[in-house]
Amino acid sequence: MYAAVLYTRGEPPRYDQFPEPSAGEGEVIVHVRAAALKPVDKAIASGEHYAGFRELPAVCGVDGAGQLEDGSRVVFAGPRRPYGAMAERAPVALARCFPVPDGVDDETAAALLNPGLSAWFALTWRAQLSKGENVLILGATGVTGRLAVQIARRLGAGRIVAAGRNERVLGTLGGLGADATIRLDLPGQDLTEVFVREVGDAGFGVVIDFLWGPPTEAFLAALTRTDFAAARSRVRLVEVGESAGPAISLPAAVLRSTRLEILGSGSGAVPPVDFIVESYHHLMARAASGELRIDTERVPLAHIQDAWQRRNFEGRRLVVIP
Repeated sequence: MYAAVLYTRGEPPRYDQFPEPSAGEGEVIVHVRAAALKPVDKAIASGEHYAGFRELPAVCGVDGAGQLEDGSRVVFAGPRRPYGAMAERAPVALARCFPVPDGVDDETAAALLNPGLSAWFALTWRAQLSKGENVLILGATGVTGRLAVQIARRLGAGRIVAAGRNERVLGTLGGLGADATIRLDLPGQDLTEVFVREVGDAGFGVVIDFLWGPPTEAFLAALTRTDFAAARSRVRLVEVGESAGPAISLPAAVLRSTRLEILGSGSGAVPPVDFIVESYHHLMARAASGELRIDTERVPLAHIQDAWQRRNFEGRRLVVIP
């Protein structure tokens, strides 16, 4: 079969033949119809992610959508290594396969699974967002950030402020549920002033952070301002990504002078299986009804090398089609 085969860490995978998989105990063979190309796939392939490949060659892709031998449509996650989702077929534990509702096509299902659950877990499992709470989303112009705006609105958030680095995409977020937007290309002090101004008198109860780095530092500077309402109430900052930088400077005064709680959302904070399954069904039902939207772009598996090296996605998720 053909697959996106990684031979060398840090280099793009190649469209090449790979041995056919066979199902082990408790596994099924998924005939892949779509596999999303995500930042985590690149991080794993480069060796920068803690789940990086131990042996090569291997097939890239952590999840996707496809069809089982009986014709049922599923999304799946975690194919048995060295196999991956960016291939014509993948061996996957049956417990890691979930049904796709009729109103959702394979492309959307594959694109939505990872960022949708990431945004959902950050808002519900980690932040425990309550209805009426104000939400700040740092990195709202990325795929996951755009979903976080939509999900926060569906969960009953109060004021939603979306901050991002892509001005064109930022202009579309009002239609997805954002009450205000912030451009993150402002100088640090100016950005801090914007954070203070946009929140109003009620403060932020939840901050979902896909960026880290300088934007987070600018927000923390705002948090310690005596005229910033959020400093007087509980604030849960959930760190999800680090696309603006892997580290921040955290003054001790921030923790002593505020009710800030810093949490992480990732593989080390995964909710129970029943919560995951319930969340998945919520996401797919909302996608089927049109309540959640994700922009996608189809890429043939044969073009994986070029797709892998692209840098500008404009808020879209690339979906690899075998």
